[in-house]
Amino acid sequence: MNISHEPKVFESRLGRVRAIMAEKNVDALILSVGHDLPYLTGYQAMPLERLTLLIVPRDGTTSMLIPRLEAPRVVDMPSVFTLVPWSETDDPVAMAARLIGGARTIAVGDQMWARFLVELLAHLPSATYTRAVDIVGPLRRVKDAAEIAALQRASAAVDRIAAQLHAGDIALIGCTEAQVSAELSARIIAEGHDKVNFAIVAAGENAASPHHHAGSRVIREGEIVLCDFGGTMAGYCSDITRCVYVGDIPADIADAYAVLKSAQATGVAAGKIGVSCESIDAATREVIVAGGYGEYFVHRTGHGIGMEEHEDPYIVQGNATLLEAGHAYSVEPGIYVPGKWGMRLEDIVVATTSGPLSLNNTSHELVSVVA
Repeated sequence: MNISHEPKVFESRLGRVRAIMAEKNVDALILSVGHDLPYLTGYQAMPLERLTLLIVPRDGTTSMLIPRLEAPRVVDMPSVFTLVPWSETDDPVAMAARLIGGARTIAVGDQMWARFLVELLAHLPSATYTRAVDIVGPLRRVKDAAEIAALQRASAAVDRIAAQLHAGDIALIGCTEAQVSAELSARIIAEGHDKVNFAIVAAGENAASPHHHAGSRVIREGEIVLCDFGGTMAGYCSDITRCVYVGDIPADIADAYAVLKSAQATGVAAGKIGVSCESIDAATREVIVAGGYGEYFVHRTGHGIGMEEHEDPYIVQGNATLLEAGHAYSVEPGIYVPGKWGMRLEDIVVATTSGPLSLNNTSHELVSVVA
């Protein structure tokens, strides 16, 4: 993961974290595995049985407690945190408790393993615990210019792969879904991503399952193929969905896709600063309902994206969060007819003062291919 290691970036983020901690009367913030840690330090902890823990007091020195054998992987930034390695015979939870000290209210990262938190409770029985997402989440939701640029680069890379799919450069007929998924994955890496997050390939009736796992099903002429793929490039994620039809497109599929395309465009256009996330979902869904496919749109319209492929803000009914400049999220309505076919169309969008900026620009048409 190639996250920037400019100390001033992390100093600024920690300063804003401490300001929110003061507002919420939180004495200490503790983060283990997950993406809040690299957001504040540049270091991505491996999900090991050995404890890594960032301890951010409201006042005082930030410490990173880390297994000694992992310390060489950390880019040391003394102005951001003090590195505290622990050895195999040490008790890291007891060390964490000493570093946390007399904190009364502690905000805990969502991804911290329960085993470590349960052990910590015994050391700090008088403390009250809350969620760190309420402190770090609002900061991570608003992407700065460098983060948006990273998302643009990742999106451009998968755009090129989607264009190759449309051009018939990726073999489909006679291949299994798994083989096509592997080909997409290889192209994601070839386009500069550090890792593949997912490569969904679903043919025909399998496309009616939104998160279908690509398997041994052989792709045939005369069916739709849904491809939803993305990865992580330099610490930030890509995510795109495009469908192709193998052969001539039947009228019923073309009609349904026209509704889907209109709904997706409506959802993208609705993403203006100050509107609620749920209103984007409603605008998108209204088009599909009016087109007669409402019962077949079975998931939210979108999710936030950044260092994680799914993060806040979620574009879903009940989320009254108002869009701010720098919010990045997907708009991905789908229509899924069980046992027959499914289709989805997805772009990543950034809310800006000039209106919604779509990061994916490969054709939104349902392309007919013979490949």
